[in-house]
Amino acid sequence: MTPARGDHEARRAEVSAAVWRVLTERGFAGLTLRAVAGELGATTGLLTHYFPSKRALLRYALDLLDEAHAARPRPHTEAAGPDAEGLPALRAALLDILPLTPESAAGSRIWVSSWDAALADPELAGDHAARYRRARTRMAAFAAAAQDRGELRTDRTPEDLAGAAQSFVLGLVVQALFAPAEFPPERQRALLDAYLADLATE
Repeated sequence: MTPARGDHEARRAEVSAAVWRVLTERGFAGLTLRAVAGELGATTGLLTHYFPSKRALLRYALDLLDEAHAARPRPHTEAAGPDAEGLPALRAALLDILPLTPESAAGSRIWVSSWDAALADPELAGDHAARYRRARTRMAAFAAAAQDRGELRTDRTPEDLAGAAQSFVLGLVVQALFAPAEFPPERQRALLDAYLADLATE
């Protein structure tokens, strides 16, 4: 008998939760069909109904990460307010990327661990590149507004400013994950503010 749609969706939610637990505990290096099956108390044969290959599992995990990232709280963006634009909006977006809380640090560790899997597969790498490109497009709009408001230098395009800012903040994420005692939240904020202050200098 074919499972009812509700049963299928419930089972898929269980699989998603198991994938997330494996990612949290073991990172992408430990994400295997066997590990997910163990979390579910099921066989790997059952999982092939959802993931016919390791790539399918990895791609699903990346989509799951993307959904979790999109749904997570963005305290700095919320604090800036829905009408924020220009430099305040750009700063808030960059702050919300940084691992400033235990929860955001845990999410960042999972995300960074996904880079190895993505770099080993052109299709997965393309998915990652598209995600970062969408983020840069959003940041470029903030940068353009900041230039119009006289908040950022105008000798570089908004796209270049967004690309450089994204690169800076992702590098800071890595530093904070490897050396959290050297890059506590207050230093991360200070470094970001100093970086943005340099961009405001003509």
